[in-house]
Amino acid sequence: MANPSGTSRRAAARRTCFLAGIAVILGVAGGAAAWLLLHLIGLITNVVLFHQWGWQLPSFGNFHPGPILLLEAAGGGLAVSLFARWSPVIRGHGLPEAMEAVLTRQSRIEPRAAVAKPLSAAIAIGTGGPFGAEGPIIVTGGALGSLIGQLIRVTPSERKILLACGAAAGMSATFGAPLAAVVLAIELLLFEFSHRAFVPLVVASSVAGAMHAALFGPGPLFHVPTHNYSGLTSLPVFAVVGLTCGILAVLICKGLYLVEGGFRRLPIPEFWHPIVGALGFACVGLVVPRALGVGYGTINDILANRLAVGVLAVLLIGKLLAWWIALGSGTSGGTLAPILLISGAFGGLLGALINDIVPGLHLSPGAVALVAMAATFGAATRATFTAIVFAFELTQDYRAILPIMLAAVIADLVAGALLDHGLMTEKLARRGLHVPLDYEPDYLQATAVRAAMTTTVEVLEANDTVSGARLRIEGTPHSAYPIVDRDRQCVGIVSRRDLLGDEATSDAPLSRIANTDVVTVTPDDTLLTALERIIDEEVEHLPVVDEKRHIVGICTRTDILRARSHNLTAEKPQPGWHASWLNRRSGSDHRDNLSGSSIRSKPENETRTEMPNAGDQGR
Repeated sequence: MANPSGTSRRAAARRTCFLAGIAVILGVAGGAAAWLLLHLIGLITNVVLFHQWGWQLPSFGNFHPGPILLLEAAGGGLAVSLFARWSPVIRGHGLPEAMEAVLTRQSRIEPRAAVAKPLSAAIAIGTGGPFGAEGPIIVTGGALGSLIGQLIRVTPSERKILLACGAAAGMSATFGAPLAAVVLAIELLLFEFSHRAFVPLVVASSVAGAMHAALFGPGPLFHVPTHNYSGLTSLPVFAVVGLTCGILAVLICKGLYLVEGGFRRLPIPEFWHPIVGALGFACVGLVVPRALGVGYGTINDILANRLAVGVLAVLLIGKLLAWWIALGSGTSGGTLAPILLISGAFGGLLGALINDIVPGLHLSPGAVALVAMAATFGAATRATFTAIVFAFELTQDYRAILPIMLAAVIADLVAGALLDHGLMTEKLARRGLHVPLDYEPDYLQATAVRAAMTTTVEVLEANDTVSGARLRIEGTPHSAYPIVDRDRQCVGIVSRRDLLGDEATSDAPLSRIANTDVVTVTPDDTLLTALERIIDEEVEHLPVVDEKRHIVGICTRTDILRARSHNLTAEKPQPGWHASWLNRRSGSDHRDNLSGSSIRSKPENETRTEMPNAGDQGR
């Protein structure tokens, strides 16, 4: 007979291969969706704003809009509102909606979202919206994964994996950042880190990354000149950069929440909010044209130190205001590219200030801008690991990894102390949803039944009568008793209520009132398995049997909860060596003082109070 655990592992491996095969399809689909979305944004931007024909994203460096921009942006806002009537999930930057689908709807996203989100985002961005393509493409890819997961026979957990694979494929294909896409999906969508999820996720992201290289060409999205980060001497400076970027992230989040609250209080229907927001960011765009659109070219200019300090200051304020107004109105757009541009401009200003204060460091403003981009994005979204990997993959500048890591974690500490929720979770928190941010091993899945079961078991003989059994259970606190045959094998279980009930005649055999369909576990089963059987079979007691079905213990809900509570001691502080040494020293001094005093010591035969056996409580 095959080993059950081995059979289970082989079945899990086959299922993982099945999901990985679907992930290949999602990787190709994500690449195609990214190509279509970016070219659609380019087409609408060229036609509507630049009044020319073209598929490539134009540069806003020489864009000089006129008052007609207000009408063009308002038209885009109206189109988004109409799409939102058909598919309300398109409102906002998309990731919170995908997270909500995972947490509350078993990862089910309506198929229309796969069409409505990219089209509405392309229109919003193409008419001047200050967004990037990352949010729309993540939702589009996630919707494709969810749709496949609804077409074929999968579990809700597997559907969640397919949703995450589609989202990662879209991000990987858009930015050529396959590793960051995997980390983002794990941090913000999967809420787990397991082999069955990791393998398909990597497959989808790598295939989509290859699609990016084939469709858009190899190489980084942003080009960074060679920078000198100067090792240990510059790390304190980047620690300060991390501190200021944490404060900037708090400002970005708080400002957006304030604007969103203002739109919710407007005395007009929600349908008109995107139109009002479009007029607002268009007014900003008339003054700061570079604040419009995705801004990838402007980010490249910041990293290459091509913009003057005054331009950086104006761009920082203009982009921040335009993005607050646009996203706060509930239109369709993303967060990543705007935050990168805002924080990049802030980093460029900070780098210029550092050079004025400490000119000997010779830090390039572009180098500080790159670090600021990662630190601010990670702190604002509470996805710090994603931000670190993402900044590296976007620039392929490994020399920056140390200052990016330091600044990112410091910024995360600052934001964590000052913010209750990040950009991705604040909207969900308002809806009453708790989003887990920390991943830790499942104690019930890692602990065997033998560690929690009660080994002292009161059993009854199969040939006993009801009256005999009643005599045997007198004075025992248990609420159920396993029944064994002459070979000591478990053949049934009877509850105290059944034994003492009026319907049980005294001379009747136990087999008449006992339940012979016994649900059992083995000592090597996990506590999670035991809990699942208790819930699925609606029982309170699980006899623990060995391979010969001999009773070796019993496991109840109380045993499982008690074992779980023991794990909580890992979060309680313990005294260190120094405290233990002080306690021993003070105890020794105290005994020395008592030896010379007239205080009577406690007699050895004085009565002690014994604690009851914890294993019998709640049984």
